[in-house]
This record gives sequence, C-alpha cells and structure tokens, in this order.
Amino acid sequence: MTSLELAIAWRYLRSRRGSRLLSFISVIAIGGIVVGISALIVILGVMNGLQSDLRDKILVASPDVRVLTFGSDLRVPGWRKALDKVKKQPGVVAVAPFVLTQALVRAGSSYTEGAQIAGIEPTGVRRPAVTSIRDHAFAGDFSFATPDGRRHGAVVGKMLADRMSIVPGTKLTLISAAGMQPNAVTGGYLPAVFEAEVTGLFETGMYEYDNSYVFVDLALAQQVAGLDTAVTGLEVRTTSRDAASDIADSIGVALGFPYHTVTWVEQNSALFRALKLEKLGMSVILSLIIMVAAFNVVSTLTMVVRDKTREIGILKAMGLPSASVRRVFLVQGLVIGVVGTGLGLIIGVGAGFTIDHYRLISLDPTIYFIDHLPVHLQWLDTALIAVLGVVIATLATLYPASQAARLYPIEAIRSE
Repeated sequence: MTSLELAIAWRYLRSRRGSRLLSFISVIAIGGIVVGISALIVILGVMNGLQSDLRDKILVASPDVRVLTFGSDLRVPGWRKALDKVKKQPGVVAVAPFVLTQALVRAGSSYTEGAQIAGIEPTGVRRPAVTSIRDHAFAGDFSFATPDGRRHGAVVGKMLADRMSIVPGTKLTLISAAGMQPNAVTGGYLPAVFEAEVTGLFETGMYEYDNSYVFVDLALAQQVAGLDTAVTGLEVRTTSRDAASDIADSIGVALGFPYHTVTWVEQNSALFRALKLEKLGMSVILSLIIMVAAFNVVSTLTMVVRDKTREIGILKAMGLPSASVRRVFLVQGLVIGVVGTGLGLIIGVGAGFTIDHYRLISLDPTIYFIDHLPVHLQWLDTALIAVLGVVIATLATLYPASQAARLYPIEAIRSE
C-alpha cells in the first residue's frame, strides 16, 4: 500500500468541492454498520444478562446439585452416611442436609397464606454454606436463635413480610398438613400447628423467594414436614457450576440406588434452553442487519466506481496498475468497516453499561423473576462482533474493487 493509493482512497471518501468531510453516501454506509454493531452488542448483552442474572437469582437458595431418593415418601432417612460419602467425592466443596415442605402461615391475625418452608442448618455450624441465601438477610440473621433457646426462629422473604406486616419479633403460626392423623372423636383430620418467631428478613431480588419462602432451622422444618429425623435431601456446592453435571454423575454412582441427583440445569432446564435458543435466534436476526449494512457498502462503492470511472481511466492511462486501483477501493471499504465498527462498539458498550448500571428498564418481577433488564457484556462476544463487522465490510468491497480494476483506460475515459 503506497501513499498515493491512500491519498486517492481518502479523496474518494470525502465529499466534493474540496471538503474534508466524508461524503453523504460514505456516512450512510458507516451508519448502517454502526446500527448493526451496536444493536448486536446490546441485544447479546441483554441475553447474556438475563441468563446470568436468572442463574444467579435461582442459585441464591438453590444448590448446584441436589441429592434425592426415589419413592413416594421423598425423604432421606440415613442422610448422615450419604453426606459422608458425598463429601469425599472430587469436586464437592460443601454439602448439607435440607428440608423443603409447604405450610400455611399466619402472623397474629386471621389472614393465612401458603408458603414454602425451607429448613437449613443455622449460621455458625461447622459445615461451610452451600448457597448464598444467608448473605441476603437485611434484618436479623439466619441463626434462628430465639429467647427460649429452642431455635424456633424464622427468616421471611421481604415481599411476604410486607404483605403480612411481618417484622422481626412477630409470632408466626405454621399450619402443616404433613403427618395428619384422623381424630378418634370427630373422625376428621387435624393439621399440625407450630409456633415460630421472626428473627430476620431477607431479600434476594427474585420474586419466587422473596414472595413465598420462609427459612427455619432444620430441626423445626423436620417437625413441620413430619419427617422425624429424616430430611428431604442433600444440597451440594461444587467447584464450578459448569462441572456440576459431571460431579453429579459421580455422586450418583457412589451412592447408588435409591439415590439420584438433580443439577441446577435440570431443575430449570426449560428456562435455560429457551434463553439459549432465544440468544441464538436474536444473534441470527441481528446479523442480518450487518448483512444489510454490507450490501449498503457494496452499493456505495459501486456508485463511487461509476462516479469516478473517468478518473480511474485517467489514472490507469498514467500507469497506475490494476492492483493499485483494487487496493484503493479495498481501503475505502476497510475504512468504512473500521470506523463503523468502532463507533458501533462505543455506542453499544456505552448503551449496555448505562442500561445495566442505572437500571433504566424496569421489569415486573412477578413475570420475569427479576426487577430490571440486565446487560452483561462479554469481551469474547464483543471481540467476535467487532471482527465480524470489519470482515463483512471488507468482503463487501471485493466486487466493486474488482469492477474498478477491470476498467480499460480508453473505455473509462470515453464513458463521459
């Protein structure tokens, strides 16, 4: 590439009458690429953000792997031996028992509402925590300690607490249907009733947890669920969420029947498959915008060739080789691609950061599980988009560049 070829390419990019500004058709070509690149960056960032945010929100109180048993009882009676086996498996960072059941909750009034009762070990046990739910308490903590020393405390989700006017110190009544026995006198069934005291409130930002979950001590949850000394299952934290499936398989082999494992992906498989498919579909659709911009580049340079036919003929008659003419138009396409891609990157990254940082787009958490539209920009995706924009813009110059290079000097001069 010589300085003469660069000077000619720059002159063809500029508007006429000696202006240093880019010509209108060059600006249009650059604008098409800017729109395509910025839109692709923002939309992919949104898809990445939705997938990542939903995964993090779901795993706030949901482990990487759950160890359960087959059968209708849905209980693990000999869970301590199973826990010791699971701890020895490679890739297991933490393991703990849990109880999950349902009950009616009443808070000092006649209003009663159904809630998910989750029994976990209190803060301060020697075993490391499996989930991060304990980090989301904004009032009190997960020690479940009550003045009577019985650990009959409860930590309630913020939305549920707001709806039922629950504050720390509120007395809760838990009404459970588990283990009901017929009354010998009336012949009817009487539910089991348990008392608890609110010792904390938590907020995760995920509607499902904040709206319906009540965490209690493991021993109290065993009573509410009618499990005696058994538990619902074991929750496991692995070294990596991506490795959870392989580690779950090894745990299943080590424990054997009747145990089986469920990973975080399997628990929410439909949701994450839909997000992955949506991300792929949006990528294909938005890539078409860049293809449209590429056709715009082709038409722009073709118009330049038609407009500069006589000048190209004069240059070739003066000895400028065809290869140099081809490089002149390749440089034009490369400049359009680089400038358009650069501006698109700046606008796309800036828009994505602004939308995510200032939470400009609010969502209904009852529908989308999250309260705002997240945008997570991945540098690999951004780099691939940048390369795609430059490559497509450069490839779009091949046809008009070859057309210009094939012009015969005499015919080009005669064209006008």
